Amino acid sequence: MKKLLVLLSVLALLLVPFQTAFADEAETGEEKEYLVQFDGPAKKGLLKAFGVEDNDILHEFSLLPVYHLELTNGQAKGLKNHPQIKFVEENAEAEAFAQETPWGIPHVEGTEAQNNGYTGSGVDVAVLDSGIDSSHEDLNVAGGHSVFGDSPYNDENGHGTHVAGTVGALDNNLGVVGVAPQANLYAVKVLDGEGSGSYSGIAEGIEWSIQNGMDVINMSLGGSTSSSILEEYSNLAYDEGLLVVAAAGNSGNSWGWGDTVGYPAKYDSVIAVAAVDQNNNRASFSSHGPDVELSAPGVSVLSTVPGNSYDSLNGTSMASPHVAGVAAQVWEAKPGLSNVELRSLLQQTAEYLGNSDYYGYGLVQSYQAISQ
Repeated sequence: MKKLLVLLSVLALLLVPFQTAFADEAETGEEKEYLVQFDGPAKKGLLKAFGVEDNDILHEFSLLPVYHLELTNGQAKGLKNHPQIKFVEENAEAEAFAQETPWGIPHVEGTEAQNNGYTGSGVDVAVLDSGIDSSHEDLNVAGGHSVFGDSPYNDENGHGTHVAGTVGALDNNLGVVGVAPQANLYAVKVLDGEGSGSYSGIAEGIEWSIQNGMDVINMSLGGSTSSSILEEYSNLAYDEGLLVVAAAGNSGNSWGWGDTVGYPAKYDSVIAVAAVDQNNNRASFSSHGPDVELSAPGVSVLSTVPGNSYDSLNGTSMASPHVAGVAAQVWEAKPGLSNVELRSLLQQTAEYLGNSDYYGYGLVQSYQAISQ
């Protein structure tokens, strides 16, 4: 009888810790989306060791060892502490930088450049946004990609179509004309019908742009949270020879204090674009800080919207595509420039406006860059 009691006591001691462990795991069972980067080659077996199933893998990136995963809090913590894992970060949300409501083409010397024969011909511009209405009579969409897996890049929001029109609305006596009307527009849909998306979607859009030979990336979007993986993808695009342009953000304050530039515009490899009005004053909403690089029109900008329509919008989202369009014009004129040389030329030839935290090097000027 004593032996039986001792045996039962031992079994009880052995069983209790396992029950506690299972209870702890249950507390961390809610899954969230994460971006996970390996420090070296990706090893799916390591993920399996942490209980990551195939249906938890939402996307496997190609150019960097990165996975978009659904993980429990416990799995995320475990992976974060593993020596073969470089980054584990929650998949942050991003949204379009637009407020509400175009005159900007001659303001950035786009019209003068067009009159001298420079229309962005042969330059591929990826518009990472809510898609583009490819049926719009004033737009010529050469192709694209959707991170949502829906009909390739249909724009259910309108933001991306507006941005695309500023880059390259056709010179066809209809509606408006963009900065670079003969540039090849590619709709890379990373924002949904509500104008929302995620950093994993932006990273996937950048990856698609690299793999498909884009020259310029425009990102009229962003978030307030930094992401090491999004930064690495922005850097990779720049290292591969693409010019990366993004809206600085709409978080400016009326007194212009502080650093309010969002991401990905804040990264060194990305041109952060602030917004000005017709008098070259900083738009009250335009984000400010030391990472602002160039300025462009962002107040009452008329451009295309879905359904063969047009509307005026405000935002650094509207400013950024002016710079992308100018880049296309200048690159057509000077195809021998590297992206680094082109970026430097845009800086050198910008019209100085004052406080660099507000305006960066100043108002982007297409024909000045072409003529230099």
